[in-house]
Amino acid sequence: MTDSTLTNPTPSADSETLVIKPSHGLAALNLRDLWRYRELAFFLTWRDIKVRYKQTILGAAWAIIQPLLQMVIFNFLFGDLGNISTGDIPRPIFTYSALLVWNLFATALNDASRSLVSSRNMITRVYFPRLIIPLSSILSGLVDFFISFLVLLGMMFFYHLAPTAAIWTLPLFLVLALMTALGVGLWLSALNVNYRDVRYILPFLTQFWMLASPIAYPVSKVPEGFRLLYALNPMVGVVEGFRWALLGAGAGSESVAEGAQWILISAETGIDPVLWVSVGISLLILVSGLFYFRHMEKTFADMV
Repeated sequence: MTDSTLTNPTPSADSETLVIKPSHGLAALNLRDLWRYRELAFFLTWRDIKVRYKQTILGAAWAIIQPLLQMVIFNFLFGDLGNISTGDIPRPIFTYSALLVWNLFATALNDASRSLVSSRNMITRVYFPRLIIPLSSILSGLVDFFISFLVLLGMMFFYHLAPTAAIWTLPLFLVLALMTALGVGLWLSALNVNYRDVRYILPFLTQFWMLASPIAYPVSKVPEGFRLLYALNPMVGVVEGFRWALLGAGAGSESVAEGAQWILISAETGIDPVLWVSVGISLLILVSGLFYFRHMEKTFADMV
C-alpha cells in the first residue's frame, strides 16, 4: 500500500481555517465555549426547573416544606434535647437561615453529580461543551432558594429582626456555595460515568456533610484549637458567613469577642479566618474539579 497525501483546494475568501493544536494550562479548560453555548445552558436550566415540579401535587411548596420540617427536627434534637444555645438569635431563625444555603448547596451537589448519566442521550449524539451539563444543573436550585428566602423574611418580621447592613454580601456567599457544589459535582459526575458506586455514596456523603456543618449549632461550640481544621469543610464558611451577613451573628462575631486574633481577622467586620480557609478550599476544589473533568471528558461518550 502506498502512502497518499490529501491536498485541500485553495480556500475561498469566505471559508474558515480550523487549527487544532494541544492546549496546556488554563487554556485546556476552554472556558470560552461556555459563553458561546450560553443559550444551551439557559435551556437546560429551564428544563431542570420544569422537570423538578412536573407531575407534583404540591409543586413549589416543597421548597418551603422541606426546610421547615428540617428546622423542626433540628430544633428538637439540638435545642430541646441538646440544649445548645444560639445566643441572641431565635433558634428557628438560626436554624432555618442555615438550612436555606445548605439546601441550595445539597441540591446543586446532587443534581450536578448525576447530571452526566441522566443526560447520556445528549452526550452520545451531539457535540457541545460537557461542562454545561453540571453547570446548568446547579443553577436550577436557585428558584427553591428564593421561594424559601421569602419565608425567612416573614419569620424575621415575626421575631422583629431586621437584616444587617452587610446583607449586600449575601450573593457572595451564595456564589461560594455554588462554587463548592460545582467543584465537588465535577469530580463526582466524572467519576459517576465510570463508577456507578457514586450514586450509593452520594446520600451518605450529603448526610455526613450536613452534620459536619454548623447548621444547628454555632462554630463557637467547636474548641478554638480545632477551628482551622474544622474550616477545611468549605460549608462552614458559607453557613457562618450567610448568618453573619443576614443576622449579624455567626461568621466570627463570637470569635472576635472571645479574643481570637488570628491572621486575616478583622475586628471591624467580624470576619473569622474560618471564612478565608473555606474560600481557599472551595477554590481548590473547583479548579481541581475543572481540570479533572476536562481530562476525563474525552471518555464520556464511550462510557456513559
